[in-house]
Amino acid sequence: MPETIEARPASTVVLLRDTANGLETLLLKRNKALVFAGGAWVFPGGSVDPEDFEAGDGSIAEASRIAAAREAHEESGLSPRLEDMVLLSHWTTPVGEPRRFSTWIYAAPLAEDVEVVIDGGEIHDSRWLSVRDAAAEHESGNLVMLPPTYFTLLGLSRYASVAQMVAEERSSPVPEVFPVFANDGKQVMVMFRGDAGYESTDGSLPGARHRAVLSHNCWQYQYLDVDPVYPPLLKLSVL
Repeated sequence: MPETIEARPASTVVLLRDTANGLETLLLKRNKALVFAGGAWVFPGGSVDPEDFEAGDGSIAEASRIAAAREAHEESGLSPRLEDMVLLSHWTTPVGEPRRFSTWIYAAPLAEDVEVVIDGGEIHDSRWLSVRDAAAEHESGNLVMLPPTYFTLLGLSRYASVAQMVAEERSSPVPEVFPVFANDGKQVMVMFRGDAGYESTDGSLPGARHRAVLSHNCWQYQYLDVDPVYPPLLKLSVL
């Protein structure tokens, strides 16, 4: 059996601000030459370093928060306040991938309007977009995203303001997401707990559907006939 690569602690933060067009967030485009997520549009983030653990007194909860803020400053020049950061979800890269991360995803309002400064190395571009427009651009094939980024945007799109997001997310359970990669012979997909093919990674098995299917470079979420013990990842009125 091949060795299972341990998931490295990582974190990211969705930087948010209120505008007349609704909630806006900053997306960064990763260098196409990067091995992991090259060319994808992402939120600021990266690995949790030993210095972050030290600053957080060894607590992964504190270290992940510190790392997300540090990476945001390094990649965009923007610095969210630690006390304002709200934990949205926790995703772990599927087993079998050559690079695996255990990623805490935060959201935070910006304390002030600061000019975005990217490094031109790891990050090659940046855009402020409303969360709804960002999701729509992915759906139209204009913005390449990994599933956690897209699903996070969809989840945030139901909020009218940063204050509403903070109030609800601070009191909401934090989803622990453990996807598995699979295909049904035709399409690439990631399956989530509750899908009929989750344990076998066989996407062709009949039954419950809890998955995201990649179609025309866009992830499409499916949640059908799933046991209620596995709630949907998206808190939307229409799925």
